[in-house]
Amino acid sequence: MARRGLLRRSIYKSPAQLRLMVEPGLATAAALAAMRAAVRPGVTTLELDALAEEAIRARGGAPNFMLEPGYRHTICANVNEHVVHAIPTDRLLEAGDVIALDAGAVVGGWHGDAAFTAVLPDPARPDLTAANEKLSAVTEQAMWRGIARLATAKHLNEVGEAVSKYVRANSDFGVLEDYIGHGIGRSMHEDPPVFNVPVDRRGPEVKPGLVVAIEPIISAGGIDTIIEDDDWTVTIADGSMSAQWEHSVAVHADGIWVLTAEDGGASGLEPLGVTPVPIR
Repeated sequence: MARRGLLRRSIYKSPAQLRLMVEPGLATAAALAAMRAAVRPGVTTLELDALAEEAIRARGGAPNFMLEPGYRHTICANVNEHVVHAIPTDRLLEAGDVIALDAGAVVGGWHGDAAFTAVLPDPARPDLTAANEKLSAVTEQAMWRGIARLATAKHLNEVGEAVSKYVRANSDFGVLEDYIGHGIGRSMHEDPPVFNVPVDRRGPEVKPGLVVAIEPIISAGGIDTIIEDDDWTVTIADGSMSAQWEHSVAVHADGIWVLTAEDGGASGLEPLGVTPVPIR
């Protein structure tokens, strides 16, 4: 879930605290895996919401999105021009849709947060399918570039430089600036902010104990947004498709570890020359 309000505390966790963040990350990964296996035309986002909740509770966790005041669901289900914070509904997914599914878990008072985008192919519209697949792929790879930069960065805002550089080198898509990543730990949303574009300050030092959710959100068109009447759903103002990918990542004494990926991020990072190291 994209950053809203934050709680102020030290942004660096102890080794023991990092170990406590492994399980909520895996519970979050389980929720995403359950939805990834089920998402297809004819399924509703409420059905995906139920699957995500079941997966989180099966690992002894609870959906942390439900802790957001006024929000009663496990996931945000952002279809097509809906960018973030979209409430699950009984709308049937259709061929040609792009859906970003965002979920998080809390276990033992510690949080995980992650998202992925699914493209539902439409055989009758191959050009649309190809365009949607490119949007998702560029967003995903921008996320991995940001995570890979975290492994070598001196300061956090290098992540946004890596994300933006990849998007601009590979597309004319728009990188949303109003909805960004965030620190994560005892709360789902903590300092520091994690920008997806270059900013005029370096940000905090990247050192062991830093845990952040890296979360590029990309539009096929403009980046201006509006908030719908439900006071949650954020929509691209010009109606363009959008995509979102997110992982929670820990920096520790031996390297980095993607908490919300079952393999610690190996499959995404090794092609970029980075080998994630488990937290000990």
